[in-house]
Amino acid sequence: MIRRAIRIVAVSATTYGVCAYIIAPRLWRHYEHHPALAGLPKTNTTIEAIPGDPLNVGFTGTHAELIRALVAAGWSPADPITLRTSVGIVASVLVRRADLTAPVSSLYVWGRKQDLAFERQVGRSARQRHHIRLWKAPQRGTDGRPLWLGAVTFDSRVGLSHRTGQITHHIASDIDQERDALVADIQNAGQVLRVYQVTGVGATLQGRNGCGDWYYTDGELSIVVLAVDNAVQPSEPLHLESPPAVTLKNWVWKWLRIILPK
Repeated sequence: MIRRAIRIVAVSATTYGVCAYIIAPRLWRHYEHHPALAGLPKTNTTIEAIPGDPLNVGFTGTHAELIRALVAAGWSPADPITLRTSVGIVASVLVRRADLTAPVSSLYVWGRKQDLAFERQVGRSARQRHHIRLWKAPQRGTDGRPLWLGAVTFDSRVGLSHRTGQITHHIASDIDQERDALVADIQNAGQVLRVYQVTGVGATLQGRNGCGDWYYTDGELSIVVLAVDNAVQPSEPLHLESPPAVTLKNWVWKWLRIILPK
């Protein structure tokens, strides 16, 4: 009986491992709406090449269309890092003074720092803010326009980096909430033709970014196809479907998020 029980446990553990770590992740990988994205980076990195925030959103549109769409959605371009802007963000945090275009730190994809950065301040200072870094991809969108990949997160507080001890912003753990909120902002501004998802970093429960902040994600990267010439769209954008296995995974993840800390 004991040997039989041991065999059952061993078979069950092996079956679980194969299903959870080999079969299921393969079912969840999908690039049917843009196959060229399969080989693109999944996270940005710090200057020391430490994996940073997952790339969780992308846009198809020209440089001007992207900027106008974000501005129309209520987002502001971040200032470059200079002595003046660095002093400004410190003052904003310390005395709770508004700084709607405070700079963001540099992170890297394809060996270069972000091409664009935007933010939406929360409250009276730059202590908390929604922000996104964007990089122009070497590939193009399916309609031939430029493709931009980005990482959108929420700066929830200021503190010391868990990795370096430097003063920095810490992000909120639920990065999917930020991704979905940004897409909704741009959609509400009438700037979206269609939206689809491809696999990004993959389903992750215990992720850590470059500062050591914990994050979790369903692992999907949402691609927003912007309206040509920013023509306001009077109707809802088209949301392209993902494969059934991915849809099921996202449904399970949606309920899991309810019990996870924000």
